[in-house]
Amino acid sequence: MSKSHIQISQDRLKEVKSILVSQPEPNGNNSPYHELAKKYNIQIDFRPFIKIEPVTVKDFRRQKINILEHSAVIFTSRNAVKHFFDMCKAVRVEVPVEMKYFCVSDQTANYLQKFIVVRKRKIFTGKRTVADLFPLIKKHKSEKYLFPCSNIRKEDLPDYMTENGYALTEMILYRTVASDLSDLSDVNYDILAFYSPSGISSLLENFPEFKQNDTRIAAFGPTTSQAVRDNGLILDIEAPLPNAPSMTGALEAYIKLANKV
Repeated sequence: MSKSHIQISQDRLKEVKSILVSQPEPNGNNSPYHELAKKYNIQIDFRPFIKIEPVTVKDFRRQKINILEHSAVIFTSRNAVKHFFDMCKAVRVEVPVEMKYFCVSDQTANYLQKFIVVRKRKIFTGKRTVADLFPLIKKHKSEKYLFPCSNIRKEDLPDYMTENGYALTEMILYRTVASDLSDLSDVNYDILAFYSPSGISSLLENFPEFKQNDTRIAAFGPTTSQAVRDNGLILDIEAPLPNAPSMTGALEAYIKLANKV
């Protein structure tokens, strides 16, 4: 990858020997991260900076949502699927066969099979993003939609539904909270890699005296990158890049320059 595709301050272009990825370690040994560690002889550790916690039945009831008054559910993640059916079980609601499901991707739709008999249900699937669901929703604009989500969620779906006058009820079923990282003596790695704004918040919540110094920060996606800047930190590696659509690709581009390999 040429230097034109990655903008790095020369005084921060320092050798990389260690990386902390703020996510769970991938299963198996074929992960791009494992290949990166082996290829460049660097230490790569994994630690989730955030965790998902379900809301209590009591907190759910405070939202005063009648699930059975709705005719369709929009799922934007597997977390949403799991917590929706877990809550239905907890409050003893049997979801009717007639309920329609709108899933953001095939992966989410496939996960749905763990909870329902698919052949008896109406399932509509997008390609990858929430925007892919908009044409499908438009064809079923008279439905009363439920949107199981976290306390932290993007605005694109609610905004679209409001702008078009479609019925949408948000139901917060789980919360994205900071993990307890107190067992980490410090975060003294050459690079910290983040995938969400919540990860940045967790870093500063766990280490309020954090000083970036020579630690380089990598961020995936525009909202994560903006969160780095909003918190007064230096963003050294931004993914995706034109020739590196993944975080590991962007990290490798930096390592090639910094380690002069």
